[in-house]
This record gives sequence, C-alpha cells and structure tokens, in this order.
Amino acid sequence: MNAGIKILKRSENYGIKVKKCLKTLEKCAIMIFRDVIKFLAPCIKQGARDQKEVTSMNKYELAVVVNAKIEEDERVAVVDKCKALIERFGGTITNVDDWGKKLLAYEIQKMREGYYYFIAFEAESTAPIEIENRVRIMDNVIRYLCVRQDEA
Repeated sequence: MNAGIKILKRSENYGIKVKKCLKTLEKCAIMIFRDVIKFLAPCIKQGARDQKEVTSMNKYELAVVVNAKIEEDERVAVVDKCKALIERFGGTITNVDDWGKKLLAYEIQKMREGYYYFIAFEAESTAPIEIENRVRIMDNVIRYLCVRQDEA
C-alpha cells in the first residue's frame, strides 16, 4: 500500500514537471517566432531585391488555325479580332506571320485544311490566359496555342 502511494506521488510530480516544461517550451517558441518576424520584417516590406521586376513584359506567340471554308474578309476579321484581344489585355504586337492554307495533320470538325497565322507579341504574364479564354469561343478558330518565347 505504501509503495502505491509513493508511485502515485511520483507520477503527480512528473505530471507537474511535464506541464512546466511544456509551458516553458511554448514561451521559448513564441519568443523565437517574434525574433524571426522582427528579423524578416524589413525584407517583407521592401520586397526581394535580387528578383526581376514583376511587371516585366514577356514574349509570347499565338498560333491560330482558322477555318478554310470561310471568305477572306471573314478570315481577316478573325485575325484582327485576335490582335484586338492582345492589345486589349496590354500586349504589343511585334510580328504577324500568315502561313496561308495548309493541310491539317488530321481531320478536325470534318475539315482537312486551315489557314495558319502566328502572332508574336509582348505582354504581362496574365494576358495569355485571358487571350486563350476569348479565342477558345471564337467560331471560325479551329485550333489555337499560346506559348511563351525563350529569352535566349
């Protein structure tokens, strides 16, 4: 009986000691966290110095395959609409290549031919997503692809 009481008292003492240790660890963690925040605060306010400017313009190329069954003025209107979309979202067009009528690699929407256009432009990184969303729903565009050009 006496041994049982001693074990009970020891476990209570250990429980108290564990609680004190946990409280001390919690206080230390809070102090370390505060020190880290104080140390990093100037960097967070000023921003990273070695990284590129976020608003820099990237070079992109939009490839558009237009329906070959439509008239020339309608094709020109589709390409002009693509150019207008690029300019609408802050891009500047640098080059437009008209590759003309080409055979498709496989039949798309019961068509075997299409007119290929490549539009090179510079824009911010958010522009291609918006442009693709608009080109996707254009009627006479069979296929499209917007890719970022390499810097080199």
